[in-house]
Amino acid sequence: MAKKIFVAATGQNCGKTTISISLMHHARKKYQRVGFVKPFGPKVLLYNDFMVDMDALLMAKAFGMEEDIAIMSPVALHKDFTKDYLTGKLDDLSLSSCILEAVQELEKKYDFLIIEGAGHGGVGAVVGLSNAKVANLIGAPVVMVTESGIGKVIDAVHLNMALFQRERADVRGVIVNKLIPSKKEVTRKYLKQAFDPLGVKVIDGFDYSPILANPTLNHISKLFGLPLQGDLSEKSRIIYNIQLGAASSQRVIDGLLDSTLMIVTSSRDELLVTLSSLYHIPSFKEKIAGLVVAGHGPVSKITQQILKDSKIPYIRVEETTAEVFSALSEDVAKITFEDQEKLEWIMANTNKSLDFEAIESLL
Repeated sequence: MAKKIFVAATGQNCGKTTISISLMHHARKKYQRVGFVKPFGPKVLLYNDFMVDMDALLMAKAFGMEEDIAIMSPVALHKDFTKDYLTGKLDDLSLSSCILEAVQELEKKYDFLIIEGAGHGGVGAVVGLSNAKVANLIGAPVVMVTESGIGKVIDAVHLNMALFQRERADVRGVIVNKLIPSKKEVTRKYLKQAFDPLGVKVIDGFDYSPILANPTLNHISKLFGLPLQGDLSEKSRIIYNIQLGAASSQRVIDGLLDSTLMIVTSSRDELLVTLSSLYHIPSFKEKIAGLVVAGHGPVSKITQQILKDSKIPYIRVEETTAEVFSALSEDVAKITFEDQEKLEWIMANTNKSLDFEAIESLL
């Protein structure tokens, strides 16, 4: 029978997937066979004729487990799944049985099994499931991932703990992620004071990293549902800054920051030509990650040719620069199997960031 751990969270974007990748990296050093399952997931992709959650696909691709993809994502909540469930169209489908059978099959195959939840403890309740209910169903000890802080972390953990306790799920630890290095000692001290009396162990997660937090060019392309053009080998490049090309060309160039995605109106021929030309110079290529060319007006033929010849990565969108900037500002970048730079960073930093022995001791 496999050792297993349920990776829950106090909410979205706490870093569950980063922690799952890290756990997989650590566990594979100690255990011969390590598996992964996302019992239910709302972010669905089509892969080899299977509808699967994107996090399950990430783990399958990153760690060579594609053969298990069908059972790594037993319940994929496609776009109309909730409506179909509530209107009774899925009455003949036992979601709990699908999850339980998949986990039992994986337990037989693996020595250590990582189970990743979705969002906060109550996500999935609309279809008769929730992270808390699933954790109890499969009998997996829970660690809850949370963002850094003191008051908000204590509040969020208690709010989620109420549901896990109601469902009789066994929460054994809290992994505090996205830590601010200068505040780490103080944060740890007060969280231990809050959770030790509950028998819940506090474990450090990863320090906050812009590498993990920021989007890639490929992510921006998918966000707008439009192709990345230019040098496609740069699709995994991480964007550290987003700037509006609203000032004069000289001021825009003078104000370039490291790995900048520049939003430029399609009518700004002189700025598009300047950025395309500078992209060939190594010192400027470090600063220019790519362009989002925005607006309803066409790009002039000569400017379009210069863009194409320069190989500068760009995405052509019909929205205004303001709409593009707003969409980018509100977006949260998720790690995918294509984000090699992010995956490599997690692998390289996991030994110093996550105490696997402390987590394993909870099991």
